[in-house]
Amino acid sequence: QVQLAESGGGLVQAGGSLRLSCAASGAFSGYAMGWFRQAPGQEREFVATISWSGGDIDYADSVKGRFTISRDNAKSMLYLQMDRLRPEDTAVYYCAASAKLAPIQRDSYRYWGQGTQVTVSS
Repeated sequence: QVQLAESGGGLVQAGGSLRLSCAASGAFSGYAMGWFRQAPGQEREFVATISWSGGDIDYADSVKGRFTISRDNAKSMLYLQMDRLRPEDTAVYYCAASAKLAPIQRDSYRYWGQGTQVTVSS
């Protein structure tokens, strides 16, 4: 079992930055981690993923060059640095854990956090 808890969401103006954190507990070792987001009325979509070692990273095209995923396994923490935020980035952001390498498919993730709201005003 892996328990995940996101933090760091909030309200920010377009062009600003936020850093999301995800604290993991339980049997965290060996899991790839991902960030997903869900806007009102839309499906939950992939944002970024990172393998256990950090050697495999992938991003959705919509965030590439603006968001950076990282992890600190010693602290059981996952991060998402979000820069140059846009109103269309507004969503609830979720962290998730997967036993696969660094998947982008939502169904590959077994454990999910409760989410943190990010709102970007124009």
